[in-house]
This record gives sequence, C-alpha cells and structure tokens, in this order.
Amino acid sequence: MFIKALQALVKHCNFLLKHLKDNRLRKIFCIFSLKQNVMKTIVYILIISGLFIGCHSSKTLTSTKQESVKYADNDTVVIENPDLEYEIIIIEPGFNTWLASTAKPEGYYSQSYLENKNIFYVSEWNNRVNQPQRYNPNLYELPIDYSSTIDYGYEVNYKLYNYFIYFQLNYKQQLGLGKPRI
Repeated sequence: MFIKALQALVKHCNFLLKHLKDNRLRKIFCIFSLKQNVMKTIVYILIISGLFIGCHSSKTLTSTKQESVKYADNDTVVIENPDLEYEIIIIEPGFNTWLASTAKPEGYYSQSYLENKNIFYVSEWNNRVNQPQRYNPNLYELPIDYSSTIDYGYEVNYKLYNYFIYFQLNYKQQLGLGKPRI
C-alpha cells in the first residue's frame, strides 16, 4: 500500500514538473506535494494500525468477561472448620475473584490480628442487622454467630475478615472507623 502511494506520488510530481514553467515553483510544489502525500500515508497507516489494535483489544476484553462469568457461576464461598463443626456460606458474586486477585495472601496477617478485627466487624454487623430501619436490610440480612472464646482457625478468620473488607469496598459501607485497608 505504501509503495503504491509512493509510485502515485512520483507520477503526480512528474506530471506537474512537465506542466509548470518556473523551476522554483516546480521544486516547491513537488516538495509540498511530497510532504502532503507522505503525511497522508502516515495518517492512513496510523488509522489502520489503530483499527487493528482496537479490534484486537476488544477480543481480549471479551475473553476477560467470559472468565469473570466463570467465576460468577462459582461464587459461593464456604468457610468451615470441620473440627469445630463451624461453617459460613457466603454467596457473593465477585468475592472469589476479589479474594484471589486483590486480597492479601494467606499468612500476611497474624491470626490474632484477624480475630481482633473479626470481633469488631461482627459486632458492628450484628448491630446493623438489629436495626433494619436505620441500615439497609438487604445488605445486613442475617446475624453472625462469632465468639471470641472459640478458636476458629486461621482459614475461617482469614476469609471472614476478607469478606468484611470486600463487603465494605463493594457496597461502600464502613463497619469501622475510616476506610477499610486491603
């Protein structure tokens, strides 16, 4: 395509050179015409490249959406400690994806840190469940039975804590003072 445009430009300049009598005008016109055609060619190449890149990036977004749908189909999180016969089931679209991609990895926080945060968050959560006229009852549907005297284990505390963080960020709620930390 570029070669054809260049050949057309040369033909155009040769035609003009034959018909223009003043040499200075011929040179200026040919150089100006050459610059215009080169610029047009560059613009065409950029437009075609932009279209190619634009079409290619939309394919990538489509596949990302399909991956999200796969996660959304399987967004039930079961938090359990079989030794204590304790189980929390969270049905929250997007939580698995968020937990895998955004949350701090397991082992980042100590168990005592998670337990202290969970005691505070559960207390505030249960207060909001008991006040449906003040807080949205669609967000705070059921109370959480969490006792500070029971050792639920690291995994239960880790997932519960991260659910509280996800919940606050996703629904723009504040269960504590200030914005939640990730």
